[in-house]
Amino acid sequence: MLKIHDLSRAGLAPFRLDVAGGECVVVTGPSGAGKSLLLRAIADLDPSVGQVSLDGIEREAMAAPAWRAQVCYLAAEPGWWADSVAEHFTDWPAAAPLIERLSLPLEIGAKPVAVCSTGERQRLALARALTRQPKVLLLDEPTSALDGGARAAVESLLAECRAAGMALIWVSHDADQARRVATRRIEVADGQVTEMELGG
Repeated sequence: MLKIHDLSRAGLAPFRLDVAGGECVVVTGPSGAGKSLLLRAIADLDPSVGQVSLDGIEREAMAAPAWRAQVCYLAAEPGWWADSVAEHFTDWPAAAPLIERLSLPLEIGAKPVAVCSTGERQRLALARALTRQPKVLLLDEPTSALDGGARAAVESLLAECRAAGMALIWVSHDADQARRVATRRIEVADGQVTEMELGG
């Protein structure tokens, strides 16, 4: 269980949110409202105040890398630090099932990241995050650059992750997608966080 009590940061008013394993909380709201700030605050990537805990362990009790391995943030534009795709994975062969599930060829591991499309990089970053086996995945528009087939592959894989007990907090501007994947919905507007009806 991820528990967030009165978490706030610059641009984001204090909010509370409890997310159990297997839940998918979709975050909606206009561009610039603070949705990415919310995810980054939970991941402890920017200065924030408030209480955040995972399975009863306070965030401050963990080293930052340990927290971010369990509460993993997937940015809308993920970072890359080496030339080839495979260099970004601890064990590329072990990632093969995820790569294939995301409709990517295994040969992509030998490609330079620079020649991969935006959609390929989005799916590769998701596979990279999932190899860490996080308990909570913070997703910032993970399918924004994908066509229908690739989007369906991502949604199917993440549904399986949820069924296995992973919790998701998923920023999406796609109302149809939100209805497909959400168990709950929160809206961010002008830095204020409000829990909404799923169909609202």
